[in-house]
Amino acid sequence: MSQKLILVTDMGIDGAFAAAVALYDSQFDVVALAASAGNVSAEQATRNIQVFIENVDPPKWPRLGEALPVRYPINALELHGPTGFGHATFQCAQLHHHHPADKLLVDLVRQNSGEITLVVLAPCTTVARALDRDAEFQRSLKQIVIVGGSRHETGDAGPVSEFHFTCDPEAARQVLKANVPITILPLDVTRHALFSPTELMELPCGDSRGCRFLRKIAPFGVQASAQHLGIEGFYLRDVLGIAFLAVPQAFKTRPLHVDVETRGELTRGMSVVDERRHRGMPNVQWTYEVDMNLVRSYLWDVLSRFKDND
Repeated sequence: MSQKLILVTDMGIDGAFAAAVALYDSQFDVVALAASAGNVSAEQATRNIQVFIENVDPPKWPRLGEALPVRYPINALELHGPTGFGHATFQCAQLHHHHPADKLLVDLVRQNSGEITLVVLAPCTTVARALDRDAEFQRSLKQIVIVGGSRHETGDAGPVSEFHFTCDPEAARQVLKANVPITILPLDVTRHALFSPTELMELPCGDSRGCRFLRKIAPFGVQASAQHLGIEGFYLRDVLGIAFLAVPQAFKTRPLHVDVETRGELTRGMSVVDERRHRGMPNVQWTYEVDMNLVRSYLWDVLSRFKDND
């Protein structure tokens, strides 16, 4: 039986790869894409999930949720481009009315109580709002997988803070305190998800619509990473959020008690791990190791299944 997923995404380049893989992997039933500000603005994120779905045209179209009208003090346009998809332009029908993302989460989780895994590839704002909307929401979720946070790895939004947590540290803290099984994939492991220019230009998915879409957006990420980070290739960090559920044997986790700093001038958004004895029960499974050979094999296998719908 397929795992039911909802993806919360501030869809940029790596978010598109992650969503495409989830939608084409038959072991998953992606019931919704919930847009979120983060890499791009809320308005652009909502447009991007529509552009993505129309151009990739997956075997099953998920429900779409409109990003909440929040604005963060940072974004990731340098790495993802002015639209989140580099400079690429795509045809897209006029946007239809979508339910607000937090309401969509609450409604779908209520309808599928105990069955939905929430994969958070964005700031935690939408999930925090869903927790505020419905007291039963956390009790009805199967689990939450979050791509975010950092422990030993240098931050990508500040000296010690990761981008998603820094956008809305109060929301991240609220979600980590929820009564639901939570797994975190921090920068410590997602920094290993670097794919070379050759890998990204020679995706093993033929000439399907989905593959053409991914090939069109990847070059900007490669060029931007070289210019701004001094690296060859591009990080597909969000893909690890899907791979964790598909090939769990590729990951090692340990239970930890984790909180989020909300005030520090230099540390706002920092993941704070408290390993003192008797100072709190573990609230998350913290991922500390990944076998990228297994992840790559999984990714290429799913991409090779891409085909256009008849």
